[in-house]
Order: sequence, then C-alpha cells, then structure tokens
Amino acid sequence: QVQLVESGGELVQAGDSLRLSCATSGRTFSSYAMGWFRQAPGKEREFVAAIGRSTLSTRYADSVKGRFTISRDNAKNTVYLQMNSLKPEDTAVYYCAAKYQTYYSNEVFAAPSEYEYWGQGTQVTVSS
Repeated sequence: QVQLVESGGELVQAGDSLRLSCATSGRTFSSYAMGWFRQAPGKEREFVAAIGRSTLSTRYADSVKGRFTISRDNAKNTVYLQMNSLKPEDTAVYYCAAKYQTYYSNEVFAAPSEYEYWGQGTQVTVSS
C-alpha cells in the first residue's frame, strides 16, 4: 500500500505558474505509475496528466498540453506537476493517484478507475 500527500496548491493570478508535489510513502515508489486528476465544483473528476514507471512515458489532457509538465523523482518518492500559464478554468482540487504495477512497462493510464490509491487533494484557484 502507498500513501499520497499533495501540496503546492494556492490562489494565483491568470498567467502565473505553480508546481504541485505529491509525496508518497509505503511500497516502492518506482513500482507505481502515477497520475494527476482534477475536480472543479459541480464537475466530474478529470484526467490531467500521467507518467509511467518509465519517466519517458507521459500523457496529457488536451486542455493542459504545452502548459503542464508531469515528472517524477524516484529518489525522493515524489511526483510533480509543473503548471504554467494558468487559466481560471484550471481552478479545481488537484489529486494525485498511484497504480501499482508488478511488471516494468511504459504504460500510462488516463482513467480514474485504473488507479488504486489517491491523495486528499490540494486546491488550486486561478483568478482572472
């Protein structure tokens, strides 16, 4: 089992940048594919970005492609989401998620149902 704790969310202005962190503890971090999702009030949770066990494998939602970057540091057991050129529509609670993999692969996962473990979320608010 793995525990996930997100941090870094805050109130910013449109055009600003933020970096979210998701610190993990428990089983070997490198055995997990990781993802970031977000949920705005009144909306369903949506996919933002994912990274596989291999740092070469990433995937992004069209809405954030070119602005957000997901990365992982296996030595620090942490996954990051660098968010640039933030827009008011990026306002949401951001969650990180983990999917344990018994085998090494380059797979990335965009569906919330694929993930077994979730953090508590961190609020990002972008004012116009």
